[in-house]
Amino acid sequence: MLLMTPDVYKNFVTYCGDNLEIFPKLLENSVTAIFADPPYFLSQGNRTVNINGRHVNFDKGEWDRTRPVDQVHDFNIKWLTACRKVLKKNGTIWVCGTYHNIFDIATCLQELSFKILNVVVWHKSDPPETFSQERLNFSAEYIIWARYEEKTKHFFNYDLMKSINGGKQMPDVWQLPSVGAWEKRCGKHPTQKPLRLLYRIILACTKEGDTILDPFAGSCTTGIAANLLGRKFIGIDQSEEFLQLGVRRRAEIDDPIIAQKMIKKMQENPMEVSVLVNHAKPETKALMIEKGICYMRAGDSKGSLQITPGFERMRYVLLHSGGNDAQLFHIKQGKEGTFEIWSKENLEKHGFNPEHAAYYIVIRFEPKTEKILKEQNLKQKINTYRAKIRPLSDFIGIK
Repeated sequence: MLLMTPDVYKNFVTYCGDNLEIFPKLLENSVTAIFADPPYFLSQGNRTVNINGRHVNFDKGEWDRTRPVDQVHDFNIKWLTACRKVLKKNGTIWVCGTYHNIFDIATCLQELSFKILNVVVWHKSDPPETFSQERLNFSAEYIIWARYEEKTKHFFNYDLMKSINGGKQMPDVWQLPSVGAWEKRCGKHPTQKPLRLLYRIILACTKEGDTILDPFAGSCTTGIAANLLGRKFIGIDQSEEFLQLGVRRRAEIDDPIIAQKMIKKMQENPMEVSVLVNHAKPETKALMIEKGICYMRAGDSKGSLQITPGFERMRYVLLHSGGNDAQLFHIKQGKEGTFEIWSKENLEKHGFNPEHAAYYIVIRFEPKTEKILKEQNLKQKINTYRAKIRPLSDFIGIK
């Protein structure tokens, strides 16, 4: 066993070696969550694929080499048994895979008395092309989420996950892109998982200060996401090279500017719910809340209608007065992502006093305020007074 992490990183500890030899060194019932991306057993040695006249070898190494079914099952039972000993009774485990290994993982979890909660489908929004004309394109991976046992309840950050999903219960299909270039600045791993995926998993099942274990840590994506979110990390991997890459990635986020940028990128989601941010004078804002009506000028002074990307995913309205007294409201059910066009005269009938145009965009919302977990500086000089679309994650926080 080789401790890989410099002493300066108390919340980011990595060990190099066989995880079955390292697990006994860890305290029993000491980790809140486990994320595991075990071998899929796909590699077939020197076998190559002809792509446009070029022979490409997709072999990842001995650790991913194909094995007989009974050997795969024995391997999975052993490491999952070891995971069970260090997992808290109210903790959960997430295991990632494809059809090659995920069914055996499910069988092993059930044999070991884990309670399977969900099978999450990670639908990749940018999947690579499958080099075969005999099957459908592979565009998804599967993540089994299970708790320690049937009778003991687990922690689930239900309200936060619901908020991330625009006020609706988080589904078990997640459309997220693969690893981006911004995640590979220090190097890359052949089976690297995106930070956006770990961001969602970690928020779902842990609190700040909790410890997360990754027994197949690779380049430590789990650890980077954990530390950025205020969690502790323990990682194990056989490859000293990849763990050194993980330590370099950890050193990168010592820079607070880089760390903040990465948190922002982790929160990004092409399908994320958006918020309409709109300024109104205090008296107008009060009337908007009373009536459940938000309005803004439709387009520029010449009357053209301009729709900002993200409008179709709009689920909330945030009203403020010159950057102060921000309040968040949910758009009326059935009205999400839509708007009405009202004349100045129609708004006047509802008690408003519009002054700048003949027609206005009107959005109806529920007058009950929603909780803002993350205060934003809305004072942006002249832009303070312009309506804009913002992602929901800017306001709900990451606790």
